[in-house]
Amino acid sequence: MSDRRNLAIHIFLATPFVVACSPSEVAPAPVPEIAEEVEETELTEPAPPVEITDLSVSEIPDDVRALVLAAVPDIKIAGAQRKARDGRVYFDVEGELPDGSEIEFDILETANGPEVVEVQRDLDWADIPVLARDAAIAANADVAPVRVIESRQADDSIIYELFADGQPADPAMEVRVKDGVAEVLSERWPH
Repeated sequence: MSDRRNLAIHIFLATPFVVACSPSEVAPAPVPEIAEEVEETELTEPAPPVEITDLSVSEIPDDVRALVLAAVPDIKIAGAQRKARDGRVYFDVEGELPDGSEIEFDILETANGPEVVEVQRDLDWADIPVLARDAAIAANADVAPVRVIESRQADDSIIYELFADGQPADPAMEVRVKDGVAEVLSERWPH
């Protein structure tokens, strides 16, 4: 494992990333090395078809499981899904931390092996940072998400995926926060 990856993992482990962010500020936490270059698609277009296979813990590839355990050694892995879309293969590995909170690693299979592309957790709408909530409301005053996923990205940005009632498959809106600036995305975030 490279010194850079070891450093990223140690920084990740030392960061209280799973503690809820204050609604008035965003404190981006580093994540392990993350793949960055993937083509984006319009949010207004339907999501590309996805081939999903549920995996038990024992069916998760060893290199994928090792990557998750290297990042968070005390995670209790619950299972995973293998997702194939747009010529890419992802493993969504879900687990529980010792404090009972849930976390999900989205891992992209690359020519160099698996890479973490995002780390996700669910939040309540009221718990996302004010600047992200304000940006969403400015774009649509009637926004009332029934689910919010916080996704920490390679570039230290955070994507808030806002899901509308009756539409659990794709976010109705995505808000990106980076360097204290929030923007509603007009194109689907690649991961």
